[in-house]
Amino acid sequence: MTNYIIPKLPLSFDVETKAVLKQVAVAHRRLAELKGAIKSMPNASILINTLALQESKDSSEIESIITTHDELYRAQVSPSLFTSAAAKEVENYNTALFLGYNEVKKNGLLTCRTIIKIYQAIKNNNAEFRQTPGTTLKNEMTQEVVYEPPQSYDEIVNYMSNLERFINDDGLSDLDPLVKMAIIHHQFESIHPFSDGNGRTGRIINILYIVLHDLLDLPVLYMSRYITHNKGLYYRLLQEVRTDNNWEEWILFMLKGIEETALNTTLLVEQIKALMMQYKHRIREELPKIYSQDLINNLFRHPYTKIDFVMNELNISKPTAILYLNQLCDCQNPFLQKIKIGRDNYYINIQLFNLLQNAYEMKIK
Repeated sequence: MTNYIIPKLPLSFDVETKAVLKQVAVAHRRLAELKGAIKSMPNASILINTLALQESKDSSEIESIITTHDELYRAQVSPSLFTSAAAKEVENYNTALFLGYNEVKKNGLLTCRTIIKIYQAIKNNNAEFRQTPGTTLKNEMTQEVVYEPPQSYDEIVNYMSNLERFINDDGLSDLDPLVKMAIIHHQFESIHPFSDGNGRTGRIINILYIVLHDLLDLPVLYMSRYITHNKGLYYRLLQEVRTDNNWEEWILFMLKGIEETALNTTLLVEQIKALMMQYKHRIREELPKIYSQDLINNLFRHPYTKIDFVMNELNISKPTAILYLNQLCDCQNPFLQKIKIGRDNYYINIQLFNLLQNAYEMKIK
């Protein structure tokens, strides 16, 4: 077992090597491209219910909480459509992500209190930092104990208070924000302040820190997918910092993740925007009487939509909403597919659904 003594932050040595600074520049460039792509969307809030849900799914998958896109989109339309505990876990993560996002945007800070609220939303409980000793981290394959995080409540609070200061007081360190993010993530995972759910909480902190520094306006960076696909390396490098002080490789790994996921997300945003334009031109040409930008926004805000959503977002009556949706389903090349679940009708934007599903599968390969 590793006898790692967690350092107080900021670190007492320089971690911005030549290789790190080179990768920092690339990561910043990709983030700037993604930020620009998001700003170019006709309505950036459209991405909230699509890209952010992908992050929620991927982060939960690292914890072996497996569900499908179909199940998640149905549940967004109506909570009664949750068909598994896994889908509920992912929805909890999504709720926690936006709770944290709203707190950071409102307060301009990422505090321990906000981190506890995020954890409570993920776990759907009122627990706070660990108060009972005995927590250990084990090798998944051998079940060998590889690391023992701080055991006492007072020690956890002390480390988390130090981490809170490091997150919010830029005067403590002149490191690049992306380098700081990598250090913050390692520090949080090493403190392991909660009895469960530390990984998911830590991945939300990553996204919120990037938003806090105005590197992105929306929490839509797919870091969890990158970690899922490099899970073995992720855990090995986490541990190598503890055993060999190998900060450089850890930081490079996280920066590479930002680069790759920002690039992939930018491509997906551009594909969504192109599909929106295709729908816009077709609906304006084929169904001019029902065309509006609000209608387009509705179809892309909800891969699954329903009559109530259209009524509320377009401010139209129920008969008019039904008419619109039926016309979108009845075209020669339909925009939507109607399905009946129980007593209710739901309408799937098939092309958007397939685009999101295919993007996910392509990145897995």
